[in-house]
Amino acid sequence: MRMNKLKLIVLLGVFASYSTSCSVQNNVTKTPPVKNTPKPNNNTNPPKPSVTGTKPTPGASTDDNFRTTLPEIKREFRGAWIASVANINWPSRNDLTVDQQKAEAINMLETLKNNNFNAAIFQIRPSADALYTSNIEPWSYFLTGETGTAPYPNYDPLQFWIEEAHKRGLELHVWLNPYRAHHSNGGAVNKLSMANKLSDIVVRLKNGMYWFDPANPKTQGHVSNVVKDIVKRYDIDAIHFDDYFYPYATYNKGADFPDNATWNAYVSSGGTLSRADWRRDNVNKFVERIYKEIHAEKNNVKFGISPFGIWKPGYPAGVVGSSQYDELYADAKLWLNKGWVDYFSPQLYWPIDSKGQAFESLLNWWQSENTMKRHLWPGLNTVEIRVSDRPTEIKNQIEISRKVLKNDAGEIHWSIAGLTKNPGMLPTLKNGPYAEKALTPKSPWIKAVPLQTPTLFATDNGSFVQTSWSTKNAADVFQWVLFTQYNGVWDTEILTLDTLSKDIPKFKDGKKLSGVAIKAIDRLGNESDYMAKKIK
Repeated sequence: MRMNKLKLIVLLGVFASYSTSCSVQNNVTKTPPVKNTPKPNNNTNPPKPSVTGTKPTPGASTDDNFRTTLPEIKREFRGAWIASVANINWPSRNDLTVDQQKAEAINMLETLKNNNFNAAIFQIRPSADALYTSNIEPWSYFLTGETGTAPYPNYDPLQFWIEEAHKRGLELHVWLNPYRAHHSNGGAVNKLSMANKLSDIVVRLKNGMYWFDPANPKTQGHVSNVVKDIVKRYDIDAIHFDDYFYPYATYNKGADFPDNATWNAYVSSGGTLSRADWRRDNVNKFVERIYKEIHAEKNNVKFGISPFGIWKPGYPAGVVGSSQYDELYADAKLWLNKGWVDYFSPQLYWPIDSKGQAFESLLNWWQSENTMKRHLWPGLNTVEIRVSDRPTEIKNQIEISRKVLKNDAGEIHWSIAGLTKNPGMLPTLKNGPYAEKALTPKSPWIKAVPLQTPTLFATDNGSFVQTSWSTKNAADVFQWVLFTQYNGVWDTEILTLDTLSKDIPKFKDGKKLSGVAIKAIDRLGNESDYMAKKIK
């Protein structure tokens, strides 16, 4: 009877061990749902790759976990604008086949990845139109050659860009022009154009463009709906506005913006602001609203604005040029002071030695106004900055930005053409400031659920160590960072989400592998705790 009891205990122990093993395996492979996952629709994001580590093959196990001090991971925002308006960058023409469009997109994203960039700022709404599937606005003329005509065979360009960017470890920021209703290069205004469909809130400027009236509540509601629709349905990393609020005076040949109807209504209702302050107030309220609505829909989606680089002449002392405050009615300094952006990219398109618009002086001034400590990543005029040696000038501007911005450095290049069409630009950057890959800086003001520590497996296979890793919260992971230690010195390597294993040489440059560690990185650049193993 006693022997039977012992046998029964042993059998129960084996069964419990087997059940626990199955449970652990199930926990590793099952992916929890993504927070804020949109309802099913035609643009439902494909499932992310299953982030499950490969079990180590038979061999001498090297599973000695240990705690150590890992090096800081290099961080810097490195983005490039990709413009669709007037077919500036993509697609290069409005009569390309779908396959040609896709090939151009992949080529651009490969270029960014291979030269250690980490973000693309892709224009999906150049003028109240869409380079994505929308029930609110028509397909873009710049995509198919006619406003409202879908690509054939039909596909969703934005979804394609998101998937291709993310598989390369690049953030995809979607760039919208908030108030332009029709571009003068955008073909005929047809019955599907928003300039016709919303004619009661649109004005025609003297250069042939159509503009939404920023003061009209219908304008603000319409653009708000467009933004919320994109944030809800697509797995994007940020919404991005450029510098066009009220239009530049040249667009209306120097005449005042034609908003008499809304201005008179404001005055009649008892409004007391001056016309200029009233216009600025319209834009201020709109910017604050968009910022709050984005984060209410999906907290991990950032909001960035790239205003004209000068707030007002004389700020800082000695600066001359156009005033966005007085001409565009854009009080960009206020938005930065209030923290209504997650990143702010003033277009500092002048040379370092420009007397009236010195690059470093302007960047220092904007930094002094960054009271809420948001990301400040200047826009650089990589395409046509007026110097004899553009690559060296841009490299030097990056170095100045690093000096001024320190641990939160970054920049956005206008535009990708400045990188690809100047044969010296990319080699200068990759052999200089962009020699190593970098994560985007963290956004500590945006709350995020901490990532769980990934599990690391390691097996000694003779001349190399076979490593793999897994995590329970795969849906929240964007990238991995692999650490390898040779003779006590750690190296780091940033890896894409679908990279789940790596064979690591036991000897490199005469040095012996002594440790391996892995961290997960989320969509906001936050790091998990690490798992490290000693290699004997």
